[in-house]
Amino acid sequence: MLFTYVIPPAWALDAYGAAPASDPSADIPPFVIFAMLLVYCVGFHVFVHIPSGLLGTRLGLNHGGLITYASALAIAGVLTASALLVALRMEDVGELMQLWADFMVRGSLGLAGYVWMARRSRETTTT
Repeated sequence: MLFTYVIPPAWALDAYGAAPASDPSADIPPFVIFAMLLVYCVGFHVFVHIPSGLLGTRLGLNHGGLITYASALAIAGVLTASALLVALRMEDVGELMQLWADFMVRGSLGLAGYVWMARRSRETTTT
């Protein structure tokens, strides 16, 4: 989740540049863009990150970390696509795929940390 705040997505930077703070006629004030970034980040974490991390760990319970990570990524990919289709109802497939790829790159780093932490905690409890 922290990666989303450190490097904001391209759409947030484009929207922020299009809405200068000194322009009272701007459609969206700049602070709303960052608030929406926070909403997207928390929503992605709740609807995609947590379920895919838990299901991926459960499916890869008796397998190596790579199988656990791959299953978590596959689940995250399906959940991300579903969430974007439901939430945004985009017509342009290219734009949807670009947004999906952005979310998946950001989410894959978080899932890698989650899988590592889950494997490590299971190893310390069994020894």
